[in-house]
Amino acid sequence: MVRLPYLTALTTLFSYGLLFAFGQMRDFFRKLIDWSKSKGKDLKGYAPICLGLEDFYTRRLYLRIQDCFSRPIASAPDAWIDVVERYSNDHNKTLHRTSNTTKCLNLGSYNYLGFAAADEYCTPLVIESLKKYSASTCSVRVDGGTTNLHSELEELVARFVGKPAAILFGMGYVTNSAIIPALVGKGGLIISDSLNHNSIVNGARGSGASVRVFQHNSPSHLEEVLREQIAEGQPRTHRPWKKIIVIVEGIYSMEGELCNLPEIIAVCKKYKAYTYLDEAHSIGAVGKSGRGVCELLGVDTADVDIMMGTFTKSFGSCGGYIAASKEIIQYLRYTCPAHLYATSMSPPAVQQVISAIKVILGEDGSNRGAQKLASIRENSNFFRSELQKMGFEVLGDNDSPVMPIMLYNPAKIPAFSRECLRRNVAVVTVAFPATPLLLARARICISASHTREDLMKGLDVISKVGDLVGIKYFPAEPPKHVEQDKKTL
Repeated sequence: MVRLPYLTALTTLFSYGLLFAFGQMRDFFRKLIDWSKSKGKDLKGYAPICLGLEDFYTRRLYLRIQDCFSRPIASAPDAWIDVVERYSNDHNKTLHRTSNTTKCLNLGSYNYLGFAAADEYCTPLVIESLKKYSASTCSVRVDGGTTNLHSELEELVARFVGKPAAILFGMGYVTNSAIIPALVGKGGLIISDSLNHNSIVNGARGSGASVRVFQHNSPSHLEEVLREQIAEGQPRTHRPWKKIIVIVEGIYSMEGELCNLPEIIAVCKKYKAYTYLDEAHSIGAVGKSGRGVCELLGVDTADVDIMMGTFTKSFGSCGGYIAASKEIIQYLRYTCPAHLYATSMSPPAVQQVISAIKVILGEDGSNRGAQKLASIRENSNFFRSELQKMGFEVLGDNDSPVMPIMLYNPAKIPAFSRECLRRNVAVVTVAFPATPLLLARARICISASHTREDLMKGLDVISKVGDLVGIKYFPAEPPKHVEQDKKTL
């Protein structure tokens, strides 16, 4: 959990206040000019689609620095990527691509195990599946969209995560936003971690169930909320809840923190609440054999009622899955709109996941899977440790490949991003609305495909840019040779 220093909070608020004040002034003069130009013209009875205040943040803050976001690439998202150069003639309101690219160290992609690039085992099988099945099934699962590959992957996923059955979906975001309304509705209660992903938030809102939030990663506050809600019951009628589902993430994507899963499961068991675990960033990336936070934290998967995960991170593909009991999976096949009405996963994408899991399990006849898992763990812990020694405020836990570096001030967001890009390091900066307004950050994602030389290059650039921008909020540790010299004296 971030504890924002008072001075940093004050300067950050002052910066946003200045941006807001000048933005309002510009909007005022813009209205005067538009009014003088549009006399006699109207919208013929139509209301304006975008009202001034609704897109104020986009127009006056985001557009100023939009060159730091949505950067197009011209290569596979491997350890190094080709970033397409862009330019603007109107102060970043519009950006134009060029034919030039810059080779950059990739510290932003979710390519945790390195499967997003060409792989000696996966790629030939994916190409073969493309020739056999085509790029799309052009159908939903319940019509003509289920191939042998889909059935094989569902069985493989269930075996991999340790659940009786699994079901696939074509998009990771939809896996949460469509599944949650299918599992719980009016008369039910969802208790969600305060920092859960937007897909969970939208799924909970669309379910019709009552939603309560507990403090991030706090089993004690979860227990307080559960006791209070069970005692009160449903609004107005005070009848018992039809069902209660507690939703948490394995690794929180904007914090890099591991879930306090054992304690949360203990609370859920005590109050007979179901547990829904989102393993989008943890499955394949953590645990001795890549089976996620349950394996890492020693939790029996039988204690987790519903396990969700995506194929877009560790497996280098697209889509998502739900793993649970056979009864729940069968129920979802009959009721979930994402299964009944959405086009099924592309067969080559399915084959990519099958091949990646087999590599992780060693079923390809090699030990590359174990090597990748060891590399991602060693790379993540090394990079996090070095950043902390330099004096950066780094969020998250050991073993997590996600490590946010706190920036706070809005002026430091574009400064950090642009300076890193100028030094051939591609990073992702994250600000409101993806994070709270005052808690902007750069999110570093480490991959097993990074070599030690790649990591040293990234650390060197980030350290120099950190000094330049002023984001080393803690004193740096002295080099080891300096400490040894002091002991000698």
